[in-house]
Amino acid sequence: MAAPSMKERQACWGARDLYWRCLDDNAEDAARCQKLRSSFEASCPQQWIKYFDKRRDYLKFKEKFEAGGFQSSQSTENS
Repeated sequence: MAAPSMKERQACWGARDLYWRCLDDNAEDAARCQKLRSSFEASCPQQWIKYFDKRRDYLKFKEKFEAGGFQSSQSTENS
């Protein structure tokens, strides 16, 4: 499989950005962003979609963590 061209990469990233913005604007309600998700999936290689999905999950976790949304448990503090 050949690597995507610059134009294909830009189309993929643009579709990803629109989809992610929709998720942000709709409180992560994927049902409201289904059309953009389909466009994202049509524009990107499957492996990239997996990577971007994991990347978004990580970034959202990191955002909550840095905002103090997660507290360590006592069992890990005593380790």
